Amino acid sequence: MNLTNQKSIGNDLTINDLKFMPQYFDRYINLVDTKTTLLDGLKKSSKEFYDCQQLLEKYQNYSYEVGKWTPKDILQHIIDNERIQMYRALAYTRNDTGTMPGYDQDIYANYSNASNRSVSDLLNEFEIVSASSVLFFESLTEEMFHKKGICFEIEITPLAIGFLNIGHAKHHLNILNERYFK
Repeated sequence: MNLTNQKSIGNDLTINDLKFMPQYFDRYINLVDTKTTLLDGLKKSSKEFYDCQQLLEKYQNYSYEVGKWTPKDILQHIIDNERIQMYRALAYTRNDTGTMPGYDQDIYANYSNASNRSVSDLLNEFEIVSASSVLFFESLTEEMFHKKGICFEIEITPLAIGFLNIGHAKHHLNILNERYFK
């Protein structure tokens, strides 16, 4: 599957192209290097998790504290979050002016069935979801990247959502490296 549309504006957009930084989500977006283009960053996100597959498998059922997620729960959360964020991006680009609700990540985690899945299966799903995001972003015009929408009372654009997805995965990879992979 070829995931490179050389003509896509997403090959050139970086966080410096954001017209404003959305509140709350800035904590994730700011984890993305300012030189990283949107499409390159999305393509590399799942690869970075594949690079630590052995550690993910070694610690797959480990939780550093009671009530904290396991690495498999974290992978499933990243997948779920990207799907939710991409629905929001799709809605904004299609002029859906309704306010998108937030979601309770803990409820999603409790009902995800991640504990009964293999790390390999979760990594494959993450790669496919990320590839779908890349294909979606490749289809957008510059105007579409900057359409504003409201997510849980916060103004955001599809471009910001793309970088949010990259930064969100990086945030959780940092947590895995700091608290799980010892």
